Order: sequence, then C-alpha cells, then structure tokens
Amino acid sequence: MTRNLRSKIIGTGMCVPDQIITNDDLAQRMDTTDEWIQQRTGIKERRWIVEGETPADLAQSACEQALQSAQLDVGDIDFILLATLSPQHEFPGTSFFLHEQLGGGEIPCIDLRAQCSGFLYALNFADSLIQSGKSQRVLVVGCEVHSTGLNVSTEGRDVTVIFGDGAGAVILEAVDAEQDTAGILQVRLHAQGKHAKRLWIDAPSSADWPQRITQEMIEAGRHFPQMEGRYVFKNAVTRMPEVLLEALSAASIKADDVDLFLFHQANLRINEFVAQKLEIPEERVFNNIQRYGNCSAASIPMLLAEAERNGLLEPGKVVSMTAFGSGFTWGSAVVRW
Repeated sequence: MTRNLRSKIIGTGMCVPDQIITNDDLAQRMDTTDEWIQQRTGIKERRWIVEGETPADLAQSACEQALQSAQLDVGDIDFILLATLSPQHEFPGTSFFLHEQLGGGEIPCIDLRAQCSGFLYALNFADSLIQSGKSQRVLVVGCEVHSTGLNVSTEGRDVTVIFGDGAGAVILEAVDAEQDTAGILQVRLHAQGKHAKRLWIDAPSSADWPQRITQEMIEAGRHFPQMEGRYVFKNAVTRMPEVLLEALSAASIKADDVDLFLFHQANLRINEFVAQKLEIPEERVFNNIQRYGNCSAASIPMLLAEAERNGLLEPGKVVSMTAFGSGFTWGSAVVRW
C-alpha cells in the first residue's frame, strides 16, 4: 500500500554578508536621503558582499545551518534546488558551485529562475519530488547577490536602494500524512509573461546579435535592472492577496487561523497594503526588509529562519508565505509547522 506522503520542513538556515550599507551610506553616492528611502520602501539598511565573497558562499552558510538544524549531513540529501535571479556565472548554475562547496558527491542539483517568487516555485517542485516518492529529502535554497549588478548613482537609485544580498535555505523531508499533520498543505503558482519587460535586465542577452554585450550597451546602462515601479506595485498589491486566499481556500484554512504571514520582502509598503486589504493584524506579520532590503528568492527562506530562531514558529502553527516578482510571477504556500 502506497503511503500518503507530505513534505515537512525540518531545518532552516540563512546567511547575509557582514557589510552593512545604510541609507546614509547610499546618500553619499547618490541624490537621496534616509527619509526618502524609508518613506517609500521601509528599508533602513541592507547587506552587500565584499571582494572575495560569492553567492555560493552565502548559500553554503545557509545550507550548513539548515543541515545542522535538521541534524543531517549533506549525504542525507537526495536533491538540491537553488532559486536565484543573480547567477554566479552564466553557466553552470550557482547550485553547482554550492554543490562543490558542500561536498555534494553526485547529488543532483539544479538552478530555478522565477525571480522573487523563486523560492515558492522551488518549494513546489521539491514537494512534488517528495510526494512522488522520488526523493526523501530535498534541500531548497534561495540565494542572491544583487550588489555587484546595481547602478549605484542617482540615475539608478529607484532600483538600487531596494536590493540586498543574502541566502536562505530549508530542508524538506517526506512524512506520512496520516501520521504527521505538519508539512506543506498547499502551493499555488502563477505567471504572466507579457509583463516580462516591466522589471528586467536587458543585457547581456543571447538574443542580441552578433554579441551578447557591447561597450555601447554598457554605456547605455542596459546591463542594470530596469523597473516600472508604480506598475509593479499595482500588480503586486492585486495579485498577492488573490493568490494568498487561493492557497488558503485550497488548504481549507481561514485567514483567521493563520498564525504567521510571511510576504516577499520587496517593499514594506506593499506588505502593509496587502495586510490592510486582508485585515491581517500587524502582530501576525513578520518583516525583515528594514534590515536586509529585497533579497529576491532568498527573502522568504530568510524570514523562515529568523522567525524560527525568534520563537515565532512552533509545532502546529500555520504559516502563509506569499510572493510576487519579475516575470511577472506570483505564488503562495500554506505550511503547518
């Protein structure tokens, strides 16, 4: 008789660089102020790497924390899924450099690119691997280094002030759903590619002929992120409540029964708007964007790790995780701890 398998989070971890970049630090390099940045984003500071640090270094530390939390060795893992929009190299994926640093042997690994919703997409794929019986334990990582690809000038300030570097990781393990009520209850995902150029990096691009990057492209700033901020904000505050309620409905759980809401840390004002729209009390929302900025695919697993260490996640508690990002992509997951 086939067991009814469920994916349970048994370990969490996170890592951010030591270097703190405050709003006042940015004001020395562009026309902005601490008040301007906080008013629009809620961000006070973010972490950026220094020379010698890599995305795989951040991911390694987060993964090692998660393994220690789960009391496992890397050899106990069946699959490594790494979500990122800032790959360490064009190819192979960041997961391969992480794999080497973890001593992953021949464990299969892969990068997944769904931008700020990447962790939830990876969580869904990991859950599918476990429910199908193909994997017993899956390491899911979100990892980003934005700082080396930002236009740190007045021209680029609208995007640059938002982003930070960091990594977060969780370990999923197969449990018998009839014996253990904890685990991933539902994940719902969506995408709308027609908005791809509303938030994107134009170059380098294999679609450019005959070269992916030229001096002219660099001089035009095409290698820096470009964002239609108001359009992204409008779509985020519409899609996030929709998919959050969709996931809760699929899990047969009411919003009032959720103990902790975790939103992607893109902009504190977006999260406040969504919480207000759904009448979610402030004490049931946990944010850390004030200290870390937007770490894209790493944001939600970083939230999970901090929430667990702060005593906000206890056995039996229900957690809702929701994200929106470039693509456009959006999704929501419901987990019982």
